[in-house]
Amino acid sequence: MRVGIGQIDPFVGDMPGNACQILDQIDKARGAGCRLAVFSELAISGPAPLGLVRRTGFVEQCDAAVEAIRERCDGIAVIVGTVVRTRVDGAERLIDGAVVIDDGLVIARIGAAAPADESTDGFPPNAGLETVTIDDLTVGVTLGAELDEDAVGALAALGADWAVHLAASPFHTGVQAERLANAERAAEFGLGILYVNCVGGQVGSVFDGGSFAVGPNRRLLVLAPRFEPGLSTFDLETEATATAPVEDPVDEIRSAIALGIRDYVRKAGFERVVVGMSGGIDSALVTCLAVEALGADAVIGTFIPCACSSEQSRADALAIASNLGIEFIEIPAEGVHEALRTALPFDARSIVDENLQARARAVLWMALANERDALVLAAGNKSEAAVGYATLYGDTTGALAPIADLYKEDVYQLAEMFGEQIPRSVIDKAPSAELRPDHRDDDDLPPYPLLDRLLRALIDENASRSELIERGFDAELVDDILRRFYAAEFKRRQTPPGIAVSRTPLGRTRLPLIHGFRA
Repeated sequence: MRVGIGQIDPFVGDMPGNACQILDQIDKARGAGCRLAVFSELAISGPAPLGLVRRTGFVEQCDAAVEAIRERCDGIAVIVGTVVRTRVDGAERLIDGAVVIDDGLVIARIGAAAPADESTDGFPPNAGLETVTIDDLTVGVTLGAELDEDAVGALAALGADWAVHLAASPFHTGVQAERLANAERAAEFGLGILYVNCVGGQVGSVFDGGSFAVGPNRRLLVLAPRFEPGLSTFDLETEATATAPVEDPVDEIRSAIALGIRDYVRKAGFERVVVGMSGGIDSALVTCLAVEALGADAVIGTFIPCACSSEQSRADALAIASNLGIEFIEIPAEGVHEALRTALPFDARSIVDENLQARARAVLWMALANERDALVLAAGNKSEAAVGYATLYGDTTGALAPIADLYKEDVYQLAEMFGEQIPRSVIDKAPSAELRPDHRDDDDLPPYPLLDRLLRALIDENASRSELIERGFDAELVDDILRRFYAAEFKRRQTPPGIAVSRTPLGRTRLPLIHGFRA
């Protein structure tokens, strides 16, 4: 049997548009001689519809999309993820499920085997496994971000030949190797595994595709592209073995962030973005990623000098803009800064004056964005956000924070990939917010290599105070960073969404705004 794996870029809530993408892939699959075409979890509604599922007309539009697809399924079978109506204890419920259509007939509506978290996905828990027969092939369907080996074993016991897993699996570094390893283990039950994922950005999440099939012999039969929509076809009976490429995690992150920017901006109905270019490494990287995502014509770079801005920073920002071919606008902020100082009934000094400068810049970014009908991209990184080294309503201003899940060391690694687009002077100079004379980040923070090692242990590995000290970190440093980390939660709650590229993006597991825990 020839099978088509359809990777689409669904838009949450645009059921007619999503159905058009699916129908286009079905037509291509039929033209390629496929008997079966499969699509991802929630392909019709878009992943993570949250409270939209309870809005009047939402499920009706999902049903209408299913009907439109059914009418175009002559001579082909289709398995597609959508919101499914069911009855639980006599009451109608909405669940994350799949519809199976064969030659224009709906032959099954299957609910998710794994419980869904009602607080995040909008669906109550549902359990149940089911198989369907297409020609002489018995297929079991499962759903969820991760392949459940127990579910595959249960499908094997029900006589399934293949397990089709519909996923809406977000990207993090190393995720594809994890998926393939899970599928190879699940194939030990004697089933083939067909894993289909979607593509695209949805606010802070990026779905990276990478759909694949592992045969009952545990060999990889087909591997769809990463970060790209499209149709991949293969024969279930093939003996050919695909080869999984060795993934470069830095290149994966680059692709994920570019896709996340493009989909966020375009799906929000905008065409252009504004980036505040300080001449530093963070804003340089965000500008490069924005150009990669949207094109040079869609990116407006701004340099907004204030009292302590250096001529070198201006030259670096201008060089980056010139290398990328983007519009570059310089707007002095000293007048705005001075007006704010004058309006205060006291002499603004130290942190008060430093934050006034950052907020003056933000006012001008937003004014330019309003005038150009654009979104502002914030340039903060994970290291700064973790310890609150940012000005609320200043450099945290924006609609999206593309590198918010990158530690400072990750920023440097990714910046190196852009070669001469980012001048060497930007990469080599000491990081500085330039909010006071001769200001450097390491005047206020530990050196980033040390800070990042501590933060990786604290955030990524959930190490406690005592465990951090046992690992060799100075107790005074640990206490200082823990104090900053916990105290900055109120800032993180008010910053723009970041694009997740790790398992531990800040904000996914929220801390109480105020608490006394310091262990």
